[in-house]
Amino acid sequence: MASWAALSPSIVEYFEGEDFYRCGYCKNESGSRSNGMWAHSMTVQDYQDLIDRGWRRSGKYVYKPVMNQTCCPQYTIRCRPLQFQPSKSHKKVLKKMLKFLAKGEISKGNCEDEPMEPTVEDAVASDFALINKLDIQCDLKTLSDDLKESLKSEEKKKGKSSEREESNELIQSQDMEEKLDSGEPSQSVKVHTAPQPGKGADLSKPPCRKAKEIRKERKRLKLMQQNPGGELEGCQVRCQPPSLFPPKAKSNQPKSLEDLIFESLPESASHKFEVRLVPVSFEDPEFKSSFSQSFSLYVKYQMAIHQDPPDECGKTEFTRFLCSSPLEAENPPYGPDCGYGSFHQQYWLDGKIIAVGVIDVLPYCVSSVYLYYDPDYSFLSLGVYSALREIAFTRQLHEKTPQLSYYYMGFYIHSCPKMKYKGQYRPSDLLCPETYVWVPIEQCLPSLENSKYCRFNQDPEAVDEDRSKEPDRLQVFYKKAIMPYGVYKKQQRDPSEEAAVLQYASLVGQTCSERMLLFRN
Repeated sequence: MASWAALSPSIVEYFEGEDFYRCGYCKNESGSRSNGMWAHSMTVQDYQDLIDRGWRRSGKYVYKPVMNQTCCPQYTIRCRPLQFQPSKSHKKVLKKMLKFLAKGEISKGNCEDEPMEPTVEDAVASDFALINKLDIQCDLKTLSDDLKESLKSEEKKKGKSSEREESNELIQSQDMEEKLDSGEPSQSVKVHTAPQPGKGADLSKPPCRKAKEIRKERKRLKLMQQNPGGELEGCQVRCQPPSLFPPKAKSNQPKSLEDLIFESLPESASHKFEVRLVPVSFEDPEFKSSFSQSFSLYVKYQMAIHQDPPDECGKTEFTRFLCSSPLEAENPPYGPDCGYGSFHQQYWLDGKIIAVGVIDVLPYCVSSVYLYYDPDYSFLSLGVYSALREIAFTRQLHEKTPQLSYYYMGFYIHSCPKMKYKGQYRPSDLLCPETYVWVPIEQCLPSLENSKYCRFNQDPEAVDEDRSKEPDRLQVFYKKAIMPYGVYKKQQRDPSEEAAVLQYASLVGQTCSERMLLFRN
């Protein structure tokens, strides 16, 4: 895991212009439009800032929908876990899971399961062939060799002039070189026993009781509070085991999300359930040992749920889409115990994986990337259940890292009925596609009913505060050297070159353009 002081800069390769693809939502053959870039490596802070500008990753491909032109505008949505209260339908899912684990009961009826990402949510609409093509186009070895030569050159310069900032930047690039060679994280992630959502469960709590019994107890408590001198009601309450009853002060308070998730099971429970957080790294023993089982589950899910043919869900596609991340694992002292980076949150039932939630842990949020699960367990509504677990996980990380307080659910697509369910996790906000400020979803829905594309910021004078104001300060990696765009453009004669760089700068914003290195071949 990279140390905080020796982080290598993000390196991205931007693809000029917009591309049209088949839409994975409305099935329009050429209606989906986006801008994209290949991230050779990326810091978690840069990715946090990018998703706060409407970007999103699929493997190492990072894309941003052209919101006012694409057929199904995709608005970044985030939930506020600290204020989140599970709805009745959420509670039903959690109780259904507890009953299954405790008694093996399988609820009958319709399964209202919505995985967090019901389709491969990216601009290429499951077109893994394009991602593979982009991977080939980005000559990693050439780029790595250039970095190495640039490193040597800059180290010599440092000996002569140690005050130059460029030298320091290139010295910090050593950790990045191996990653560019291999396409995988350069160092093993050492934190294997990350805090799991299951930790901290109150083992003193009783097993689930019937709703009728709970209602009777609540009624007795209410009567006792209304008539404190009533001997009969008071005796009935006092004669019961004290652990079965909440204190009077909490009698009218609803159960918290954690109470519902981590309610203890009886010793005779029918099933054993465990959630493991595993860093996405082939150098991590736990990730490596579970890879085969995880991949088999992915194939089963894609074929059963999305009707993908076997040749479209092979090991190469799985690895590039869900196991290959540009994010550099980081473990600063003030960060969460698990560190920052990409993880697989594995749901183990009786010794086998039944679901995997792919997530990114970033400075300000947990970002949901994808979920795949065993279709045989669809009756457990694993999509909803995993989302609630990830919200609880975000709250847990917040306890040590206060700034980490949001849960990003990807894109909200109002025009697609299958994607509107994300708005049910309240309170939540949508990102304004023009000014990049967050607006409560309740304020956005009326506008979305009238138009697919909306500017949510109601202030007509408001602008993008981080818009590109000084493009000459943008950082470029060219011919084995890092330089400002103002220096780079003096060496160029192709007018189209400037248009591409300026487009990139406008999309990533001034802050990221000065931190990330734009690779030019």
